[in-house]
Amino acid sequence: MVKDNAVIVFGKKGCCMSYVVKRLLQGLGVNPAVYEVDEEDENAVVVELEGIGAGDRKERRMQFPEVFIGGRWIGGLEQIMATHITGELTPLLKQAGALWL
Repeated sequence: MVKDNAVIVFGKKGCCMSYVVKRLLQGLGVNPAVYEVDEEDENAVVVELEGIGAGDRKERRMQFPEVFIGGRWIGGLEQIMATHITGELTPLLKQAGALWL
C-alpha cells in the first residue's frame, strides 16, 4: 500500500490530527490515500510500518498519524508541518508524482 500510493496517511479512526494532515495536503493540491486504523489493529500496523519505513530513524516509535511520500516515511503531523514551513514539502510531493505544478 505504501509503495502503490504517492502519498498515504495512516491514522486512527476519527483522529483530529489525521484530519489536519489530510487537509494540509489537500490544500496543497494533493489527494492523499488515507488508511484509518482500528484501535485493536494499531500495534500490528505500527510494527509493519516501522519495518517498511523507519530505516535509520528508529529513535522513536511511530505514532498516528504517519505520512509516507513516494514510499518514504516522512513522519507525523509535527514533521509534515516542519517540512511544509521550511519549503521542503512541495518538492517532495512533486518528486513523488503527487503534484504536477
